[in-house]
Amino acid sequence: MADADLERFLEKIRQLNAFVALSERNPTLLDALRHCSHHDEVVALARSHGFEIGRRWGENPPLEPPLSGGLSLLGGEPPPQGEERTHVLVATGTMRLERIHSCGASSAPGFWYQQQEEEWVCLLQGRASLQFADEESPRLLQRGDSLLIRAGRRHRVVATDPDPGTIWLALFWPSSPAD
Repeated sequence: MADADLERFLEKIRQLNAFVALSERNPTLLDALRHCSHHDEVVALARSHGFEIGRRWGENPPLEPPLSGGLSLLGGEPPPQGEERTHVLVATGTMRLERIHSCGASSAPGFWYQQQEEEWVCLLQGRASLQFADEESPRLLQRGDSLLIRAGRRHRVVATDPDPGTIWLALFWPSSPAD
């Protein structure tokens, strides 16, 4: 881990510890925390009290919205080569819509995603290669392609396009017993 990444990671832990300490001293805040139904609500609650706990150590700040007040799905500076940047567009108690901008990124060797949530992805820009643990060959996705990734299905990103990168639209929701 690079020194800058280590410092970002340690700062997030400091922020998280301070938010926990404040929550333990403030019954109203603790009750509000208790009523959060997902991670994004906890992040927003912490932010409303001056704590930034939502970013992962290698994640860049969210994109700034354009002057029109919305967020350009295809605009924005690409992340550095080998990285990706995630921006939550909409989050409710049951679903989350994210814009993910990958630039020459791939999953770490040996790493597999195995999410508790259902995920639907659509490529808005570029190409990506995804490997499922239960399939022999990676799947190549191109602009306009979409894919449903069922909860618990092991998968990894083999590759995404270099600059200007690959832009994904990803919708997440809880798996239901009927699925």
